[in-house]
Amino acid sequence: MTRTLQPEQIKRVVVRGANWVGDAVMTVAALRELRRVLPGAHITLATRPWAKGIFAGTDIVDELLPIDDTRRGLRATLQQVAQWRARRFDLALLFPNAFQPAFIAAAARVPARVGYATDGRGFLLTHPLAVPAWRSEQHEVFYYLNLVFELERALTGAAQFEDREPQYQLQVSAERQAAARKLISRHGALNDRPLVALCPGSTNSRAKRWPPASYAALADHLMGKARVNVALIGAREELDVTQEVLSKMRRRPVVLTGETDLAGTVAVLSIADLLVTNDTGPAHISAALERPTLVVFGPTNPNTTRPFSPTADIIRHPPDCAPCMLRDCPIDHRCMTAITPEEVFLRAVEMLAHQQCDAHPGGDAARHATRSATTNAPVDAAATNETRAILDDKAGDAAGDESPHEVGAEVA
Repeated sequence: MTRTLQPEQIKRVVVRGANWVGDAVMTVAALRELRRVLPGAHITLATRPWAKGIFAGTDIVDELLPIDDTRRGLRATLQQVAQWRARRFDLALLFPNAFQPAFIAAAARVPARVGYATDGRGFLLTHPLAVPAWRSEQHEVFYYLNLVFELERALTGAAQFEDREPQYQLQVSAERQAAARKLISRHGALNDRPLVALCPGSTNSRAKRWPPASYAALADHLMGKARVNVALIGAREELDVTQEVLSKMRRRPVVLTGETDLAGTVAVLSIADLLVTNDTGPAHISAALERPTLVVFGPTNPNTTRPFSPTADIIRHPPDCAPCMLRDCPIDHRCMTAITPEEVFLRAVEMLAHQQCDAHPGGDAARHATRSATTNAPVDAAATNETRAILDDKAGDAAGDESPHEVGAEVA
């Protein structure tokens, strides 16, 4: 950094938040460290309106300043400049790499402006940072943490958290969890069964989507063999994917796609016994809530963007072309079609078994079991045999037990 900052002069901080749900969750650890570095400062998070569903009610920030994402162009930018200038911020910390946030901070005359010198914006920052050489090798959580690390160095000449475990966790109140339970009950979920959420969509990449037919087969297996509630979740713009999954299913799951805002989805994930998902925002939310999370990875890089939690696991069979980071596959989507519903089903039931066993939740045994899928090593034989025994028992219990009118019953 080019200029020493005085901590006592920083009373009002604006943080420009990330633009995607998953990225926003990956900034949680950095925001917690910012609170530690500047405990007396008033921290405002300027972010998309949906971020209220993640950050409202937390102690991470003091205020949310919504960015009107329905407006574009110079007028919308100048409106943000006016909002920032009126609040007389002392420091701007910029998570996105784009030019516009740096322009807004400079035009708003924020005295100290900290961010990466990307997109030709270095001259607009008082403290421009070079992109770390390790960015493509380490998790994105550390990319955001590094901004706070360098800020602390500028403030104190040193940094205290380089060896600290990142605090990425999110919490949901008991009231919101109770509301989520009522919601899934109203949609037909049975109270005495575990809840598995499936997120088959992805708003910013079609290549990240495991095929709808695979999700349909997985959902049918989970409801028929494992005897669990299955809920399809996602944003309203992902409803077409949910409809395609439903059209290929033999059973009727709970359908919440488009039925809740992000806050409602967060609450549902906080009570789910497992989430199976593509590499999406809900994957990061579920992991930050420390819920069991299984992510089907294809074109993206798990080293940098996998959910940052020991409760999360991935399944991945990368071909030579992965990770390509493309939003649409130009060939045959082999990175996703190579992953079978049966494989995901077995892994899901193993994770459910660990979740229900007092000796394993979140512990070393669970992490050891899930690590085999991450590394593409063979699944532990004892765990697999235990899983198959559980499935055999449940299948026996299920015989003749379904009503044709309840959720989970086969569709005629």
